[in-house]
Amino acid sequence: MARPRLKRLAAGAAVNGMLVLAAIIALFPLLWMVSVSFMHSGEADTFPPPLLPQAPSIAAYQDLFAHHAMGRNLVNSLILASSATVLSLTFNVSAGYAFAKLRFGGRERMFQLLTGTLVIPGQVAMIPLFLMLKPLGLVNNFGGVLLPTAAGVFGIFLVRQYALSIPDELLEAARVDGASEFRIFRSIVLPVLQPIMVTLATFTFLATWNDFMWPLIVLSDDHLYTLPVALASLSREHAQDSQLMMAGAVVTVTPVLLLFVVLQRYYIRGLLAGSVKG
Repeated sequence: MARPRLKRLAAGAAVNGMLVLAAIIALFPLLWMVSVSFMHSGEADTFPPPLLPQAPSIAAYQDLFAHHAMGRNLVNSLILASSATVLSLTFNVSAGYAFAKLRFGGRERMFQLLTGTLVIPGQVAMIPLFLMLKPLGLVNNFGGVLLPTAAGVFGIFLVRQYALSIPDELLEAARVDGASEFRIFRSIVLPVLQPIMVTLATFTFLATWNDFMWPLIVLSDDHLYTLPVALASLSREHAQDSQLMMAGAVVTVTPVLLLFVVLQRYYIRGLLAGSVKG
C-alpha cells in the first residue's frame, strides 16, 4: 500500500515541478522586462546583464511620458480598443443570434460562405481594404481603424454557436405573448448571451489593443499612433536605450495583462461553452 502511494506522490511532485519550471521560463522575460525598465541608463547593457536594478529609478517612465508623448498613444489605444469592443458586440451579437435563431432565405449557405473566409489570412485583404477606405476619407483617422473591426466572422461564429443553446420554445412563447423581436432580443436573448459577450468583448479588446499592422497601414500621423505603433517608431530612434524600450513595453503590456487576469475566468468559460453548444 505504501509503495503505490509513494509512486503517486512522486509522480505528482514531478508533474508539479515541471509545471513550476515551465511557468518560470514563461514569466522570466516579462519579469526581466519590468526589472530593466527601473534601471538607470546603460545599466542593462553591461555583461552579464543584471537581473535586478541596483537603485530602482522611474527615469525611463518619466522620459517616456514627458518627451515621447506616450500618454497620448495610451489614450489612443484605449479609445480604439473600447470603441472596437462596443462595435463588435453590437454587430456580432446581433448577427450571431440571427444566424442561430431567425429564419430567412439562404441563411445556412450564407453562414457557410462566411465561415469559409476564416481560412483566408487577414493580411491578404489589407491592401484591397485600404484602397476601399481611401476614397471614403477614412485613411489617417480612427474611423479607418475601427470600421474593419465592426463585424468579424469569428465573432459571429462564436455567438451563433452559443445562441444555438437557447430553446426555441422559449422564443416562441414570447412571440405568442405578443413580444416584438426587439423585446425578445433585449429581454431574453441578451441575458442568456452574457457569458459569450464577455468572452467576445475581452477577445476584441485584446486583439485591437495589440494590433500593429493595420493601424500602421492606416495611420500616418504620429499623434494618432497606438501604443504598439508608437513603440515600434520609438525603437527606430532609441534602439540602444534598453531601459526606455522596456518601459514602453511595460506600458503597452500591463493594461491588457491586468484585463485578462481579471476576466480570465469568464473569458475561458464563455469560450469553452461556446465551442460545445449546438
